[in-house]
Amino acid sequence: MRLSRAKVEHIAELAKLGLTEEEKKKFCEQLSAILDYAEMLQELDTESIPPTATVLPLQNVMRSDKVAPSLSQQDILANAPDAAEGCFRVRAILE
Repeated sequence: MRLSRAKVEHIAELAKLGLTEEEKKKFCEQLSAILDYAEMLQELDTESIPPTATVLPLQNVMRSDKVAPSLSQQDILANAPDAAEGCFRVRAILE
């Protein structure tokens, strides 16, 4: 499946990437090759293979939820560059 230059530019816009002319040409070729390979994989017969989430015999690896002592608010804020009213104070990033 050959991607057009317009499609690559559209994908770059969706990803908010600024691409040079050389990068657009390069990605056009690379993304087309990836899609060709994915298309080739679609031709494989997988009807006899059951859906599988993992092939490893995993069990629940989460620790039990236990209450444990934690640091005080003063200890947590001790190394903060700026704190106000018991909270971390950070520079605003939105208007």
